[in-house]
Amino acid sequence: MTPPEPAETRTTPPTAGRSSRTATLAEIAREAGVSAPTVSKVLNGRADVAPATRSRVEELLRAHGYRRRRAEAGRSPLIDLVFHELESAWAMEVIRGVENVARDAGLSVVLSESAGRLTPGRTWADQVAARRPHGVILVLSGLDESQRALLTSRSIPFVVMDPAGDPGADVPSIGATNWQGGLAATRHLVELGHTRIGAITGPSRMMCSRARVDGYRAALETAGLPVDPSLIMPGDFHHEAGYRQGLELLRRADRPTAVFAGNDLQALGIYEAARELGLRIPADLSVVGFDDLPVAPWVGPPLTTVRQPLTEMAEAAAKLVLDLAKEDGAPAATRVELATSLVVRSSTEAPPAV
Repeated sequence: MTPPEPAETRTTPPTAGRSSRTATLAEIAREAGVSAPTVSKVLNGRADVAPATRSRVEELLRAHGYRRRRAEAGRSPLIDLVFHELESAWAMEVIRGVENVARDAGLSVVLSESAGRLTPGRTWADQVAARRPHGVILVLSGLDESQRALLTSRSIPFVVMDPAGDPGADVPSIGATNWQGGLAATRHLVELGHTRIGAITGPSRMMCSRARVDGYRAALETAGLPVDPSLIMPGDFHHEAGYRQGLELLRRADRPTAVFAGNDLQALGIYEAARELGLRIPADLSVVGFDDLPVAPWVGPPLTTVRQPLTEMAEAAAKLVLDLAKEDGAPAATRVELATSLVVRSSTEAPPAV
């Protein structure tokens, strides 16, 4: 029986010091200390190979001059979309954007969640390598070095959207002007006359969260107002954090007259805390969110917020990953930031007269 043709062929001369004769897969298997079927699995991107074994076999394949054929031939009609967390309206906006691009390209979208971790598990990377999608988009997430190496070795491009940390100069990414958004939100409150402005942050390990609170601080400092650390409360971008930290801020005798909530979900938590304490928005308390989720215009009162173009960011990430998948040239830009903008509605006004 003739064995199936491998996904790679030997197209370059062997490295110095090796025989000029083409090494067979059986000889590579002996050199690696594995079976020939294991070498075949590595060649064909199968998931059921231990990481250390895969690395050893791939190194020998490269040394013997094996090179992968054109990547398009073996790709499945998929885009992998990986979330840090899926349980929010924020995720739905991203899914909508990726689906828009995937549908036009005749592709389907595979959803994964890293269960709150900033990098998906190794099993995930093996599964992606085995199904060979057109590309991978990671949202508020990233890849470790071994995962990046595995996807790169399989010619599977990846893009990080709204990276949690610094993705590295060589990692394509799509983000938003988070610092400028935090600045605009706080400046709006300052211009209304507020001088005691609280803030609820997102997770400190996330770059977008740090940028937003840095913008908040910059707006206060530019206006000559003190930055009171006791008015900056840690959050996690969920409704419950906004409610819990909102109660703590609003129960103070010297409570703030306005709060920059960090995101819309936390702003809705502050709404709940204010109602519980008998405070009226905006008569007693002004609130500004961040994201401009579809619910923002429909809450009572409609939420003033910073619009983060989530759907457009997702569309840009999907277009970028598909451009990277092409073999006829690199895209013009692989690090992109889309502009945020302040959307003024009815949750902010001048502070109550003392």
